[in-house]
Amino acid sequence: TEHQHVRYNPLRDDWVLVSAHRVKRPWQGQLEKPPPEDVPRWDPKNPLCPGATRANGEVNPKYEGTFVFPNDFPALQPDAPEPDDSDHPLFRAAPARGVCKVMCFHPWSDLTLPLMSLPEIRAVIDAWAELATELGASYPWVQIFENKGAMMGCSNPHPHCQVWASSFLPNEARLEDRTQRQHLSQRGVPMLLEYAEQEARRKERLVVENADWLVVVPYWATWPYQTLLLPRRHVCRLQDLSDSEKDSLASIMQRLLIKYDNLFEVSFPYSMGWHGAPTGPYLEEDCRHWQLHAHYYPPLLRSATVRKFMVGYEMLAQAQRDLTPEQAAERLRSLPEVHYK
Repeated sequence: TEHQHVRYNPLRDDWVLVSAHRVKRPWQGQLEKPPPEDVPRWDPKNPLCPGATRANGEVNPKYEGTFVFPNDFPALQPDAPEPDDSDHPLFRAAPARGVCKVMCFHPWSDLTLPLMSLPEIRAVIDAWAELATELGASYPWVQIFENKGAMMGCSNPHPHCQVWASSFLPNEARLEDRTQRQHLSQRGVPMLLEYAEQEARRKERLVVENADWLVVVPYWATWPYQTLLLPRRHVCRLQDLSDSEKDSLASIMQRLLIKYDNLFEVSFPYSMGWHGAPTGPYLEEDCRHWQLHAHYYPPLLRSATVRKFMVGYEMLAQAQRDLTPEQAAERLRSLPEVHYK
């Protein structure tokens, strides 16, 4: 807990440097602005609000629950042309096609997931599963992700996420596919199923748990208060969850996100996303090595205004963190599950 060491991340086949003593160093660097507390519930100029006009001129319906629409500035489009053939192996390109969607969680701009009711969070989970099924019927990878807060690149103060479906497996998916396949081959059990069982027994990195799910600060965490959300049973994809597992998922998400907000009494920024077995042509293949999971990557380190920067050594050598995962888990675990607001 006091001396630097490196820890292996079997999911990414890499290492992280843990330097727990560095969190004590004085900070005279950049201070972030806390998120605004006065976000209007409805703003006609906010393109994600019900009834508002988006950049492409389309008017949103006056939706009352979740609302899904095509991204007006998509990173992937279904009809992109083939790149030219390369004349050298160092200059390779490949086709990239897909669909990008935006999903609003709620019609109110001043709500975030931890402030929503359990039925409202369950509606978000249902919409995620529906999109994963719909887009996964033809696309190999469907990435559901949420960037929360301006600090994590969110350009709009409205509760929402994005869903990008691609004609290829992205880097993280290919990496996790390889490591999980290798683990199943060597040990006869899916990696993250075995890992969840170990963490449930050890408890030192456990944050919250219920009958179907557990949240841990992973042993190999990179970001200060990074967490990993895992099902207890073997589940390959989000759309494979039962109704009761979706209910308990809504509950554990709410509990985790309330703890996050309570940590520094601020609407806690993060990037999160779901990883599960590939889809499209992979639906007909054996994907037993995969275990559904969600990653939460929050940047805040010491307070609502001091973040962890992934620069210098992290960019040029390897990831480095300033407190142990056990210290982070203990702090999160001890926080109340009633929102500070």
